[in-house]
Amino acid sequence: MKAILNQVKQLIPPLDGSLHKGQSGRVGVLGGALDYTGAPFFAAISALRFGADLSHVICSPTAAGAIKTYSPDLIVHPILREDKSSEQVSPELKSILSRLHVLVIGPGLGREPYMQSFAKEALGLARKQGMFVVLDADALWMVGQDISLIKGYRRAVVTPNVAEFSRLSEQLGVDPKTPADERAGLGATDIISVDTTGDAASLEASQLAGADPQKEKAQETVEVDTKGGLKRCGGQGDVLSGTVGTMLAWAKCYEDGIFGNGSIPASRFPLLAAVGGSMVTRTASRRAFFKEGRGVVTQDMLPEVGKAFAEVFGEETQGQDRGKL
Repeated sequence: MKAILNQVKQLIPPLDGSLHKGQSGRVGVLGGALDYTGAPFFAAISALRFGADLSHVICSPTAAGAIKTYSPDLIVHPILREDKSSEQVSPELKSILSRLHVLVIGPGLGREPYMQSFAKEALGLARKQGMFVVLDADALWMVGQDISLIKGYRRAVVTPNVAEFSRLSEQLGVDPKTPADERAGLGATDIISVDTTGDAASLEASQLAGADPQKEKAQETVEVDTKGGLKRCGGQGDVLSGTVGTMLAWAKCYEDGIFGNGSIPASRFPLLAAVGGSMVTRTASRRAFFKEGRGVVTQDMLPEVGKAFAEVFGEETQGQDRGKL
């Protein structure tokens, strides 16, 4: 884990004045329908609290008004209209995605056919552009219906909790009782698994992404046991998708040579992003629970994300002049 943590730190942009706006990560969150406005907000604002420069929310017009009132720091695109087809929205989606480093799909997505259609279109466009993607919430349900959407795509991370993993396992014919070191999921500890054969790269059981179970030895599994809060908030998974998404955005900047020495191969990025995002999210949960106890809500975690980041990675990653005038 120490070696992995050292690699994660290399993906963190320096705070030395050398980078311009947007070079420390541009994150997009696709989700947000009529009944679900909190989830995309939590994912998008967590990305900013984690350290991303810009955070976009791509949502339906019925959700946009509420999301805009939650924070003026978010860039909101209300283009997912129920009266439009995915083909009609595709040009706008493609334009927005071209400005992003990563796309998080699923928070507040819902299962309405029109939102699912837009999510599939966005995922297809992201794959064509070679973007990193994070799939969460109802995007996991979408993937369970058609695993070909991500099968073989090495720049995808999925973040199932215990219940979502069980549902995915059932949908895809994977035994949910598979031993912990052969699967993945988010729970008391976060189990992160990446198929190193090249068939897939995901925060999930590699079987779910289409890997051959016989290639078990080529699967790298890491268990993150960073202490978290004793109560799991309903939106904590959205915070996780935002933090993992930001780590992947930084990985893309690293890959493009904006900072760093380029010594870490891109095949490592999904694992490193999942580890970094998990550690910070769990730490933020613990800090929020310490203050609020049983009554803790996801909103309480947001002010703790930046402090959790400093706790996990050290104050030096925040910049040597932090706190000085």
